[in-house]
Amino acid sequence: MNVPPARLIDFHSHWGTERGWKGSPYETAEDREALRGYFKWGMSFVSDEEQAVQFRRANVKAMLDFAFTHTMDAGALRDQHDYAFDYARKHPDVVLGNWIGIDPTQPAHVKELERCLSEGTGLVGLTVHSFTPAGTPDQPEWETCLNMCIEANRPILVHVGMSATGAGTRGGMGVTLEGCHPRYVDRVAAKHPGLNVIAARVAWPWQSEMIAVALHKANVWMELHGWSPRYFPDELKREIGKRLRKKVFFGADYPMLTHERLVEEWREEGFSSGVLDDVFSGNAETFLTSIGVQ
Repeated sequence: MNVPPARLIDFHSHWGTERGWKGSPYETAEDREALRGYFKWGMSFVSDEEQAVQFRRANVKAMLDFAFTHTMDAGALRDQHDYAFDYARKHPDVVLGNWIGIDPTQPAHVKELERCLSEGTGLVGLTVHSFTPAGTPDQPEWETCLNMCIEANRPILVHVGMSATGAGTRGGMGVTLEGCHPRYVDRVAAKHPGLNVIAARVAWPWQSEMIAVALHKANVWMELHGWSPRYFPDELKREIGKRLRKKVFFGADYPMLTHERLVEEWREEGFSSGVLDDVFSGNAETFLTSIGVQ
């Protein structure tokens, strides 16, 4: 029987509800088929309550990411965030907080980020996608938002490595993978030593570079959503048990990958119980305490 860990903190998952995928680029049958082929997930949705039940069953507390809100107008963006904050208030035992995705070239979006940082329920952080109009996080359009996060002592999430968005479609939905190189994590962390930067996903095909950045910068961490541990590069597996032991957070990518499946596959990789405790919750608890989040 797959017994869940005593505590599991997930630094990145999506919503299992249909509302949580509002604005998604996966509107056509062709695009949905590509997503199904990548994750073996058929975009079936659950209710708000069913999602909370699934999280409780896995003993998980999750950071949730809408992922596609940067294309919305300001009114729709605010409505979506209010939905997320209301959900977090109703289910504080399973929701750690929310990653906020905006287009920083739109002043109304920047103002909405400011509102979320000051009024949002739970931990609120900024998620940076290089395929937004502002581009990579080292571009000047992001500066105001990064400084807001520094002032609020809240982290940013920067996606690195292979992206599921657009994978298997002609033209990749316009996403270029170069924008997901760890060099952009390095540049932002160097320029803003007061900013906490979390690199999202396994950084393949640039995993060595990402390991170097995480080891070099004390304000850089990694969370590994979207990948089964079975397929982690060997170098990453070695370093998780050694130099990266205190730098890695658990990330799932629910609903595409379930928490139960990933916990079991982490256990199967031969990591010590101490390493697993750190990855599943210990490192996250230390980090959250350092930024004043209980």
